[in-house]
Order: sequence, then structure tokens, then C-alpha cells
Amino acid sequence: MTGTPGFGSGRVRVLIVDDEPALNEVLSVAVTEAGRRPCPAPDGHRALREARRCAPHAVVLDGMLPDLDGIQVLRRPRYESPVLPVLMLTARDAPEYRIDGLANGADDYVTKPFSLEEVVLRLRGLLRRSGAERTRADDSVRVLGDLVVAAEFGEVHRDGARIALTAKEFDLLSLVMAHPRQVLSKAQILDRVWSGGFDGGGNLVEVYISSLRRKLDRGRAPVIQTVRGLGYAIRPEEDGR
Repeated sequence: MTGTPGFGSGRVRVLIVDDEPALNEVLSVAVTEAGRRPCPAPDGHRALREARRCAPHAVVLDGMLPDLDGIQVLRRPRYESPVLPVLMLTARDAPEYRIDGLANGADDYVTKPFSLEEVVLRLRGLLRRSGAERTRADDSVRVLGDLVVAAEFGEVHRDGARIALTAKEFDLLSLVMAHPRQVLSKAQILDRVWSGGFDGGGNLVEVYISSLRRKLDRGRAPVIQTVRGLGYAIRPEEDGR
């Protein structure tokens, strides 16, 4: 499939192999929203051809395909590129299937039905561990007051305590942290975090801002402040005093 993944060839590319058209499309949308480029394929033979064309940095692979078994597809990239991370998807949750997939080179395993958030988070971890997805050293950690966001590790701390966020919450927080004290409108946030692809998006932004505040503030003054009629801005706690 690939040799060592190239870092200078644009967005990180993810080969998505699943014979269910709806699931393939949903996974492709999730990968796109996470800032990566999907390379979808509906079966094993086309997956191998698509892999040669797009040179993926990671693979999301259904374990049960109409032509080739997922393990058969997995063996070729594992032979050609041992560092290429592979996330297996399967409806079979018996331990022997997991063991078989992992023994043949899968790096992680998700059982259907699954949440897209879980797939994106696991894929993010695989890409970072493989070195295919890196952040510049000067951008990898952002600090605002007592709030610290470590993009490289997907971690958030406030006043020394680690805070668990969902993938979208982390993306939203990363966006406002990249623009400290700058007011971002709901439309700007929706466009950057959700690619503008939701009806009623203003309410969606409000819901996620509210969720972030509950997790980040814990009874303290909101670090993400509402600027009435304009949007939201992230500011150190002392700015709001």
C-alpha cells in the first residue's frame, strides 16, 4: 500500500473500507469533519486499488467484506508497510475474532454498533502514535490562565486537573483557544468545527458551549464568555472580573 507515510503531501488520508454504503458515507463525513481526507472503498479489491492511488496514512477496515475477508485485505498493508495503523470494524465480538485481527496486524478493534466519536478518537490516537499526524511544537500546547490544551495528546487541564472532553468538544475548545480573546460568531464556529453541515446550527453551538462550560468551569467564572449579539470569546478568568 504505502511505504513510510509522507508528511508533506497535504491532509492526512484515511482509507475507509466498508461494504455498507450508508456507513461508508457516515465514516467519510466523520473523517472529513476531523480534518482528514477520506478515501472510501466498498470492497477488498477496490480497497487495494484505492490504497495504491491515495497512499493512506491510516486504514479503517470492515472485517467482513463481500469479496475478500478483512484479514486478507489487512495482510497486504501489514506486509508492505508495518507502520501503517489499521482500525478494524466488525459485527463479530467473540474474543477469537479480535485476537485473529490483532494477530494479523490490526492496531485497534471496534465492534459494531459503535459511536462515530469513538472511531474518531481511536483513529486520532493511532495516527499520533504512528507519527502520521503531528502538530508543530509551538502550537502543540496552548495556555490561557490556568487552562492548558495539549493538542498533541488530546488532553485538557484546568488548575492542574485533567478534564475529559468528547472529540467535538475538544475541537471546539481548540478553535477558540487558537483565537484567544477574539469573538467568534456561531456561524464561524459551525463552519470550522462542523463544516457548516447542520440545520439549526446555532442551537448546536449553544449546546456544546454549555457542555464545555459545565466541564471547564466547575462553579468558577466562565472561561468561554458570551458576547451578546456577536458570539463567544475565550478569555482568562481574570479578564471577566
